[in-house]
This record gives sequence, structure tokens and C-alpha cells, in this order.
Amino acid sequence: MAKLDRRRFLGGSIAIGGGVLAGCSDLPVVDMPVVRDGGFAMDAGVVDAGLRDAGVVASCDDPFANGVREATLEFLDEAGVRYHELRNEGWDGRLYTDLGVVDHDTLTIGNDEFYVRTRYPDLLDASAPWVLEVDGLAAPQTIPLAELQQRIAPRGRVFLECSGNGSGSAFGLMSAAEWSGIAVADVLAMIAVDPAATRVEVIGFDEHSVPSNNGHSTPGASWIFTFDELLDAGAFFATEMNGVPLPPDHGAPVRLLVPGWYGCAQIKWVTGLRFVDESEPASSQMLEFASRTHQPFGAQLAREFRPATMDQSAMPTRVERHTVDGETIYRVLGILWGGSAVTERLAIRFDDGPLLPVEVCPPQQTNRTWTLWEYAWRPLAAKRYRIRMAIDDPAIPTNRLDAGYYDREVDIPTI
Repeated sequence: MAKLDRRRFLGGSIAIGGGVLAGCSDLPVVDMPVVRDGGFAMDAGVVDAGLRDAGVVASCDDPFANGVREATLEFLDEAGVRYHELRNEGWDGRLYTDLGVVDHDTLTIGNDEFYVRTRYPDLLDASAPWVLEVDGLAAPQTIPLAELQQRIAPRGRVFLECSGNGSGSAFGLMSAAEWSGIAVADVLAMIAVDPAATRVEVIGFDEHSVPSNNGHSTPGASWIFTFDELLDAGAFFATEMNGVPLPPDHGAPVRLLVPGWYGCAQIKWVTGLRFVDESEPASSQMLEFASRTHQPFGAQLAREFRPATMDQSAMPTRVERHTVDGETIYRVLGILWGGSAVTERLAIRFDDGPLLPVEVCPPQQTNRTWTLWEYAWRPLAAKRYRIRMAIDDPAIPTNRLDAGYYDREVDIPTI
């Protein structure tokens, strides 16, 4: 047995942690300009590449500053979702976040509004001292959570999305919060691991007295990672959320956070670490969410699974009708998230129209959380419109965007 290279894990953690603190700080609120081209009122998102290259867009002034907001449009076929209300128990527990409230001053979602997928296990004994049990291809040991308290540090704003998020929940299974916790690298460096171990299974408590009624959830809460997957993502064990101890439904007292991965891999109520080799079968949770995390068909072994990372994605979250200097202009507000590199190639399309570039201002700074964007839109006709986002860069994977997964529709009643 040998301890994992502390310099490798701890050094990587510090470097990534520094990036988190720098990249996830609150960005200044800056506005968007109006550029006139042939009498059409446009924000920076409608400016073509020639105007952008010519330096026409120099600042982020607000094209709606002198206007009046007349109404907020409803997205169609998404009615009936009750937001910020805990429903059902156990595996079927849900709370949907109202993405319509996300704005420049609300990029962090409060704990009571942050989405929930699976409630606190009612069979969990919260009174017992919390420990992490280490076994498998490693020297067995018990790590009390109390011994890790001194390693808790701010980890910045991190975004989460349930892999089963969709229009049926008005896409309300996604949120972002400010987190604190212990770098996974620090914990791994404390453990004597067999050289044959190549992966670690992070295990959470998952016992509920109420069975699932919807057929979409099965017992078992764990995910198997390579060491590099955890290190490269800057993974940490979260103990605080938005400045307070982790709430029960969000994994108290400790949960795993792997920035950039879907929520099903971010195990709540973590109780153990089990070290395994390349022959390890995928866990029941990995198999349950295989299709929703876009895994190869028929994958059965953990090594056959791809990282459950989110592709670069974007969607509108609010459409407002404004009157500006006598003109009717629609403000399309939305979010950009996922992916492994920041992008300047966001685009919007209405129905089957052309891709129109959206200049995100302020620009995307990090993929660990969502980024807000705006677009000033002047529809040409009164009708139903489908709004589709795209990343106009073939080098960036955008499977869900390409499939229209995050498309939303609105009715424009009059022009």
C-alpha cells in the first residue's frame, strides 16, 4: 500500500481552487448597447462579425434603459409547474427552481429555491458522528468528518443540473450556489491505496422508508471515478451552501460536488470511499442514469462509462415585452452553462431562421457556473416562435442543443 502522491493531488487542488476563487467571483453588472443598422434596433447579440471586428460594439449599454417593461411572456406547453415547493418524499422528492427569476443580481439561487431531486433519507441517523469509511483496494480506515473541518474552504459558485431535467419541469432541475468544502484531493492524499486501484467509488446513504412510486428511481447512491476525473474537475466534499451548513435535502452533512458533471454523479450524504480496479462493474446509479448521461449503449463496466459531463448548453429563461422610444422590442434573457472551455460563439435562432450571434456581455468567464446573456429581439410577425440556442463552433460538443432539447416556444400576439 502507498499513499497517493500528495503533491500531485494537493498541488492540483490548490491550482484549481485558486482558479475557482478567481473565476467564480461576482461579475460586474454591465449593460448592452443598441446598434442601429438599417433602422433595426439591435443589441450586441445581433451585430454581425463585420461590425464586431470593426469595433462598433465598444461597451455594454442597456438598450432597454429608457423603456418600459409591458409584460413577461409565458413559455408554452410548460404550464402547471409549481416552483420552490417541496413535493413528495424519498426518491420521488422534488423541488423545481423558477429560472425566470435569474437575473444579474440573482445568479446565486437561495437554499430554499435550489432544486431538489431526492429528499433527505428518513432512515438516516443524523445524531451519530459522521464518518467516511474507506475500503476496497486501500488500507481500511475511518475518517471522521470532524477531522476534516480545518480543511474546509470556499469553493466558489458551482452550477448543478439533474440529467433528467426537461420541459416537463420547465427545466427547473438546475441551479447555482456558493459552496464551501474539502478538496477531494486532500482526502485522497490521506489514504494508503493499493497500486492496483485505478478508480474510487463515492458512496452515499440511500435508504428511504417510502418506496418510489414513479418508477424512475432505484436504490443505490454511488458513482465510480478515475482519480484524474476528480482532480481535473476540482471535485470537493461540500459542507456549506450559500454560507450556512449544508441543508438536509442537499446532502447534509457532506456531499460530493464535481463541477461540470450532471447531478446524478454528485453523491449526497457521502458515507464511504471504495477503491477499485478496471474490472469493477458500473454502480446501479450509473446504470440507472446511463441514457440520461449519454453513455455508450450496453456499457456495463465502470471503465466503459464516459465522464458524465454536461455539454455546452444554453437556453432562454425569460422573454419580456418592452416599449422603447415608441418601439416594441422583446428582451430575451437566458443562461449559458456546461462545457469545458469558455466560448464566444453563442447564437440564437427563431424557428428555422438563420443563426444570429449573441455577444455575451459580460463574457463567459468560467464553465463551473452559469453565465447570463441578453438579446434584443424585434419579431417580424405575430405568431408562435420556437427559440433555439446554438454554439456556432463545430469543435464544441453540443448534443442536447443540436437535438433541440432546450428549445422553448412563445406566442407573439401582435406587432
